[in-house]
Amino acid sequence: MIENIAKVERFNFWKSDLHTGFLRQQYLQRITKYDDTQLVRVLVGQRRVGKSYILRQLIKNLIEKGVDRKATLYINMEYLEYDFIKTPSDLVNFVNTVFSNVDGNAGYHVFIDEVQNIEGWERAVNAMSQDFTRKTSVYITGSNSKLLSGELATHLSGRYIQFLVLPYVFAEFCEIQNISQNKESYIQFLSSGGMPELLNLPDEDSKRNYMQSLYDTIILRDIVGRQNVRDVVLLKDIFIFLANNISNLVSIQSLVKYFKGQNRNTNYQTVSQYISYLEDAFVIHRCDRYNLAGKEVLSGTSKYYLNDLSFCNYLFGSMLTGYGYQLENLVYLELRHREFEIYCGTSRNKEVDFVATKGDKTEYYQVSFSLFDETTREREFASLLSIKDNFPKFIITLDDFVGREVSGIRIKKVYKPL
Repeated sequence: MIENIAKVERFNFWKSDLHTGFLRQQYLQRITKYDDTQLVRVLVGQRRVGKSYILRQLIKNLIEKGVDRKATLYINMEYLEYDFIKTPSDLVNFVNTVFSNVDGNAGYHVFIDEVQNIEGWERAVNAMSQDFTRKTSVYITGSNSKLLSGELATHLSGRYIQFLVLPYVFAEFCEIQNISQNKESYIQFLSSGGMPELLNLPDEDSKRNYMQSLYDTIILRDIVGRQNVRDVVLLKDIFIFLANNISNLVSIQSLVKYFKGQNRNTNYQTVSQYISYLEDAFVIHRCDRYNLAGKEVLSGTSKYYLNDLSFCNYLFGSMLTGYGYQLENLVYLELRHREFEIYCGTSRNKEVDFVATKGDKTEYYQVSFSLFDETTREREFASLLSIKDNFPKFIITLDDFVGREVSGIRIKKVYKPL
């Protein structure tokens, strides 16, 4: 294993700092709260949302706090230089070799990108994190929720903390470009997306090519290559259908009926499974319905939101039904970024766009592209007024409508901090 150290030296901070990209301060604050624990830190999220940069930012943060550079180790299982790590034993042996001559009194720090590419990785992670003879902090990332969650629950139950990494939200989009947060920049964000690499590309054609390449990689490598997908065209068509029906209630049965109406040979189990694969790869998020009166999650129909609007803006743009649906998608992602658990609510036969909960905190949101139309305004207020509790209620809009607060309902411009 000693000869492999030289192969990966350039990916590590052992001699000097490496490029860490745009500082995603909120993620660092959330993760570093657990610095004094033995919990495994797990970063999950879609491919290319910036998980690797966050790992490197965490390493740099530790060094700035006084941690010995040689007590850190970065492993990226998508780099060929690390292909000598094939088993849990290989991983543990390499970690032991790297740290063999490093004073471990202050502990060691191991960062593993795309850990699911090591078969049986959970055994090694569990062994390192639970080794009582030396303190080893372990950080891992992955791009498939099911591959991670099942093994984490089995082998690391109660001994890990998970963080969902999303593309840039609006505030980050503006900060990295040094532009003001206003209506004009929000429309720019709405029309593009929050995938980090898009901000480095010079024109629309290069952005479209990048998103096509990313889409193909996720579909063919992260899903088809790892699952028993027999009908790749159906998988892609399901993704396109969901992208075209942002914020609409969708049932598995209605999807089966839709495809059978096109003379497609499919069934409930296949459609359900393919949607779960898309969720596992983090390209879509399911938002379940919640009955506010009965305080229960309703099965049967759900809403689906894209992990980033760049998929529809650069790949499926001609099919979209309007900015209003995209606006709702962005508000959903903003709330997820703020670590809310989100449902679409139903109250007294009225629909509430988002019921956002975190601990004992609950907030209600209606999203409307414009409130100038009186009918629209009455409908949005009516849904929130049907909720008979005292939790905060908001209407989020992109227009410059200014109205008074009505029965505790606040109107907020989406480009202002929520």
